[in-house]
Amino acid sequence: MRRTVETRDSVTLELAPRGAALPGFRPGQFMMLCAPGIGEIPISACGDPTRRDGVLEHTVRSVGPASAALSDAPVGATVGVRGPYGTTWDLGTAAGGDLVIVAGGVGLAAVRAPVLAVRADRARFRTVTLVAGARNPDEILYRRDLDDWRAAGIDVVLTIDQPARDWTGAVGFVTEALARLRVDPPRTRALVCGPEAMMRFSVRVLEGHGVDRRHIQVSLERNMQCGVGVCGHCQLGELLLCRDGPVVDYAVAGPLLHTREL
Repeated sequence: MRRTVETRDSVTLELAPRGAALPGFRPGQFMMLCAPGIGEIPISACGDPTRRDGVLEHTVRSVGPASAALSDAPVGATVGVRGPYGTTWDLGTAAGGDLVIVAGGVGLAAVRAPVLAVRADRARFRTVTLVAGARNPDEILYRRDLDDWRAAGIDVVLTIDQPARDWTGAVGFVTEALARLRVDPPRTRALVCGPEAMMRFSVRVLEGHGVDRRHIQVSLERNMQCGVGVCGHCQLGELLLCRDGPVVDYAVAGPLLHTREL
């Protein structure tokens, strides 16, 4: 295992199999990671989906007992992993057109895999734009990757919520940066991940640009415990997000996100 500190509360774990490797994952899918004796949580697979050595990458934000134990695990520790589970980002329909990837905060972890997939086959797409936001510069994930993505022909737009010392980039919410994009609506597909309010407003901006909500996908979070659609804890309307998500077309997700749960 290799452990890379990303921010004050987030680390990226590179996990090597001790026995047989798990099946390869596709961008958008998640694994159930287990801190032995403490608990199990769903974490997006954020590594390179073209990798074939069985090594997995997961960015973990420390927000509870299991995630804290995983974040603090020393190199060489054993971590339980099962999966992959869930639905995937649809990159195929974006081929030949424009792709807009929108991430807020740690939501960048869930879209890193499709960014890496695009980077590996950049010629399949016309324009590719990543719009990523964070509260401040210290909370931007994957700073080590950004120059490589730009060099590969991905337009990376970073924005922070409030002005910060020595920050020369954009200031404002992700939606403000998104509103400034030039978009060719019929040829644009969008992937969006972040807090639900941010996703709803980002979709509103994209629709204002003329992008059809059927061409917008979002990654949704709920309390996933089993990963296989049995326990029901991750239910959202008629969806079980560990099985029918986490990636969902906004034409389906939108009405559910605007329905108050009792």
